[in-house]
Amino acid sequence: MSDATSHEIDHFMKGLMKRNPGEPEFHQAVHEVVETLIPFILSNRVYKDAQILERMTEPDRVVIFRVCWEDDSGNIRTNRAWRVQFNNSIGPYKGGIRFHPNVTLSVLKFLGFEQTFKNSLTGLPMGGGKGGSNFNPKGKSDREIMRFCQSLMIELHRHIGEDTDVPAGDIGVGSREISYMFGQYKRLENRFSGILTGKGLSFGGSLVRTEATGYGCAYFCENMLNHIEDSLVDKICSISGSGNVALYAVEKAIELGAKVVTLSDSDGFVHVPNGINLEMLAFIKELKTVRRGRIHEFANHYKGVDFYAGKRPWNVPCDIAFPCATQNEINRADSQELINNGVKAVVEGANMPTNLDGIHEFRHAKVILAPAKAANAGGVAVSGLEQSQNALRLSWSREEVDQRLKSIMLEIHSKCVQHSHKYEDYTDYITGANIAGFTKVADAMLAYGIV
Repeated sequence: MSDATSHEIDHFMKGLMKRNPGEPEFHQAVHEVVETLIPFILSNRVYKDAQILERMTEPDRVVIFRVCWEDDSGNIRTNRAWRVQFNNSIGPYKGGIRFHPNVTLSVLKFLGFEQTFKNSLTGLPMGGGKGGSNFNPKGKSDREIMRFCQSLMIELHRHIGEDTDVPAGDIGVGSREISYMFGQYKRLENRFSGILTGKGLSFGGSLVRTEATGYGCAYFCENMLNHIEDSLVDKICSISGSGNVALYAVEKAIELGAKVVTLSDSDGFVHVPNGINLEMLAFIKELKTVRRGRIHEFANHYKGVDFYAGKRPWNVPCDIAFPCATQNEINRADSQELINNGVKAVVEGANMPTNLDGIHEFRHAKVILAPAKAANAGGVAVSGLEQSQNALRLSWSREEVDQRLKSIMLEIHSKCVQHSHKYEDYTDYITGANIAGFTKVADAMLAYGIV
């Protein structure tokens, strides 16, 4: 990287941090993007002259509101909620709603910014947005969650719509929460429209939506390996997390011939040296999605499964690493350990799971790294397909949705390769995803003029 480029990146980041103080997650997400975009923009002055990157890193609007609700003991509780409508240049805002005590404006801005690029890569007409609340659903009764969701929708319904902003689920927001919010929206608006995705199949949801992000990760990984004349067959895969993304990445990876040897949750990780089989996977699905248990219970149930409390699985030798748990779960030390153990590819299933130091280590070692905005776009892709089905008042079969998902992930891979810096033996998927996602949105913004 030239001194002029480094100076431009530093200058841009200083300005962004001054305008957005105290938002480290947002700063990190932007920094990862501008490292590869600034050289591209400097060689395409039309974007530089129009200040497109400066405009793209400023949300269109942020809605902040209070949510008051009553718990089962009759106590009045108050939470804060946000909806960050980041950029609608190529379609209505689209992005999940997250319920977690660690939700902040910084987290939602980072997610909304990433969502803008991710949605652009899918090729579907969706802008970027994100929302959430610092409400913690853990330990709450169904009635408490219902009352919170209904209260939140009393304000949120003013800001969303099928042609304006279409939220979905995210961490802490599954089919139960989406159902409560959608029911309240119908009551308030007196109409049935596809203003939320991730709905139940009986009222407008799409087949494969639950599996989509995990399946999409596996499809993208297979595309990357096919690009270098390889495949997932017999590859040892280390996967973190045990939510929907991780579980369905395991399912599809097994189907494609891989051996998955780890899963994790906040308590630690399990190591299955002989590989997770379908019977084990069914047990884990029931454990995590029905009983809401802990991953160590899986180790207690099966012989030959080891549990490591308080650890992450990145010291386990593997060919492919799928970080599917949470942001910044791979740091420099983790990436060095993976590299030393011979990892061939890293496929990001969670949002921003690798910090900047880890990314630099992988790129320096020429480890193939699929960034989240490309690799985990399968979820929002099928959300977009759900919007299409709602608009057409029909439902596609599981096979049709899965085939469309597979085609979208292949197209995203092709865009990344097309726009990447190509080396003799290495494709830079981070650069490719950032430039491909940016260009579509930037060209739309240029066409609109100064708005």
